[in-house]
Amino acid sequence: MTLRKILFGLLIGSLFFWTSCSRDEDCCTNIEAPINLFATSARIVGYLPYYKFSVAEKIDYSKISHLNIAFANPSADGKFYLPESSNQYILRDIINNARALNNTLQIYISIAGGGLSEEQLAIWKSFIDHSDNRAILIRELVSYVEENEFDGVDVDLEWGAVTAGYSDFVLDLKQALNTINKGMTAALPGTTKYSQISSSALNAFDFINIMAYDFTGPWNPAAPGQHSSLDQAKLSVNYWKNTIGVPGEKLNLGVPFYGYSFQGDRVVSKSFGAIVAENSSYSEVDQVGNLYYNGRPTMAKKVKLAAQTLSGIMIWELGQDSFSKYSLLQTIYQSYTDFGVQIQSTQN
Repeated sequence: MTLRKILFGLLIGSLFFWTSCSRDEDCCTNIEAPINLFATSARIVGYLPYYKFSVAEKIDYSKISHLNIAFANPSADGKFYLPESSNQYILRDIINNARALNNTLQIYISIAGGGLSEEQLAIWKSFIDHSDNRAILIRELVSYVEENEFDGVDVDLEWGAVTAGYSDFVLDLKQALNTINKGMTAALPGTTKYSQISSSALNAFDFINIMAYDFTGPWNPAAPGQHSSLDQAKLSVNYWKNTIGVPGEKLNLGVPFYGYSFQGDRVVSKSFGAIVAENSSYSEVDQVGNLYYNGRPTMAKKVKLAAQTLSGIMIWELGQDSFSKYSLLQTIYQSYTDFGVQIQSTQN
């Protein structure tokens, strides 16, 4: 064979390879270019609400750095309580089991939450908007933290619960927690900074969990669509880093383990576990009919975004995962590992 024929054959083969890849994106997805990491370690923060205690033993706590138990609220006398759930698990069992599986795990109590009743909203306002009452509330909260051996408090007061006394409450709570060497974090919306949050209060949080989800949902059935897209995650990261100016070291990107099914004039929430149980192939896409969620490929892309720009991922919530080979928690952990990022421990 002449040299001209050999060169011609190589040229044709190259053209065939690149043309094939342009038609089939999957054949090139394993060729991952190195990325610029924001940090070599990251947080994985997972929420576990009291009403999911029944699946607590299915969670792989070795793959998270922080566990946020949700949600404790004050009664009219200021004492904090976690609603009882209709199963045999109790808070102490969950804390002990989680720490047995991960001895560096940080466990926080998350307070308030987004679904407060009018009565609960009134109680919060009566305490945090008045200095004398605020002192009582903080004393009771610190006592609750010490009694249950929590490592800190996650402040998840949202929207109508963010009243005039919010910043004073945060600053006073920070001071009280510092005296017992406990942490304080917050969950805040994807692209909103409440006007009642002062700069000093914002700076008081050890880190902030960005709730980059619920851009649409049951409150807006006329707007079907993705409630937590990759683009919405990018907008949220840009908002908190560049518009508000919070350093990436103090930010975690929130991701959903659930989706919304738009059914005419109503919208139904559905866990990722339930979605995958219907058909395992659903784990690889973000939409099935009028059901919108995050599949594993999108979750991996969000981890990449976080690895490049922030210091962690936050999950709402662990109990909605698929406890199988299709697990989103496993996807998050493995994606970080593939990028060479270690999950933080208390020593980091």
